[in-house]
Parts: sequence; structure tokens; C-alpha cells
Amino acid sequence: MNRIGAVILAAGKGSRMKLRVAKNKVILPLGDKPMVLHTVELLVKSKLKPIIVVVGFAQKSVMNILRFTDVVFVYQRKRLGTAHALSCAFRKIPESMTDLVVLQGDDSAFYTKAIIKELIKKHVKSRSSITLLTINVKNPYGLGRIIRNKKGEITEIVEEKDANQDQKKIKEINPACYIFKADFLKKYLKKVKKSKLTGEYYLTSLIGLALKNHKKVDTFSAGNIPWRGVNTPDELKEAEKMFLQA
Repeated sequence: MNRIGAVILAAGKGSRMKLRVAKNKVILPLGDKPMVLHTVELLVKSKLKPIIVVVGFAQKSVMNILRFTDVVFVYQRKRLGTAHALSCAFRKIPESMTDLVVLQGDDSAFYTKAIIKELIKKHVKSRSSITLLTINVKNPYGLGRIIRNKKGEITEIVEEKDANQDQKKIKEINPACYIFKADFLKKYLKKVKKSKLTGEYYLTSLIGLALKNHKKVDTFSAGNIPWRGVNTPDELKEAEKMFLQA
């Protein structure tokens, strides 16, 4: 039987939000509660345990919001990217865990219990090393495009800066919600290479590593769901509008 835990990434500074006080953007309100609290409640409803929250910038602001929830906090002292954050959390994962759901603390409030359930179901059934959620958006600018072969299998995720004109037309994107086999993470997390551009380690590198090493990578496509990455005040306003209309 699969034992599945979860990791919420909530350590980033979110400098584009231009917050005047030292608080992490994941605690900003969306609808009736802080963004990250929506995420924790979703994972609790999905019966995932343990739920590990990776904190870093203004960690006390996040820990205070979640102080009454049953989560485990892990501190990412140096913010060296999403794969590095996951490696910090992985040290707290019990040996008995078979799989791990990983998502962001600032855009996952839009997911439903049904979406998480179907993502897990697809992952377990296909016995994949990685299964990632994909969604379709009207405007994919700035987001990682899902590239597929003629069989419909994912072959890579191409970021905006690397995409050619045809790839930029693709509406299916990666919103950064994954489920990994724990054994795969144990072997390959340490093999993620640092970005020459930013000096950070990224989760998307694990997709390339899996494919290169002939590990199975699958997707669960949720289609056109309400979703908005939140990096700026304007994006938060847009997310708020979408959330209230959903």
C-alpha cells in the first residue's frame, strides 16, 4: 500500500510582491484565508501525512499562520531553489513513505481534493517515478510549456526564455504540482545540477533526469481549471477575482 506525504514550498522571498513588511507572500489572503492555509487544508482533506512546510524568508509569519495545524516545519537557510528546498524537506520524510506530493504555497489554493486524488490515482496506476499536474491556460506567457511526442508522452518542459515560436503557442503548462516516488528522489535529488544563470537548483530538472535515465514520467491533465500564479500585486488581484468566481 502506498504511503503518501506532502511538501509545501513556502520559503521564497517573493520580492516582486514589493511587501513593505517582512512577511512571506504565502500568508497573503486569497478569498477568506491566507493562501498557504488553503493548501494545508486541501492536503489534510486529501489525507496526506506528514505535511511538511519548507519555510525560509520571514518564516515566523508562515509558522504563526499555521501554528494550529498539524504540519512539520523545515527551514531552508539558503534559498537555493525549489529542488534544494525539497532536499531540505526530504530529510524529514519517514522511511516508510513511498511517494511525495510537492506543490507551491502561493498558487495551490485553486486545486481541489478531486484533482489531488486523480493525480495520485494516475501516479499509482502508472507506477511512474514522477507524475505532474498539467493545466491549460489562455495566456501561457512566462510559464513552462509541456512538450509531447506523437504518442502524447511528455518529452520535456520548455521555459518561456527557451521556447521557440511554435512552443510559445502551446497552452498546456506546468503549474508546479508533482508527485514523486520516494525512491526516485532518494537517488536523483542529489544529481540536480545548479543553474548557471541563477545558481539555484530547480525541480523541473528532475523531469529531465528521469527521462534521460529512462524512468517513467506521466501527467495528469486537469484541463481548463481556474488558476493563477501569484508573483505580483496585480496577479494577486487577478487570483482573488478568479478564486471568488470559481
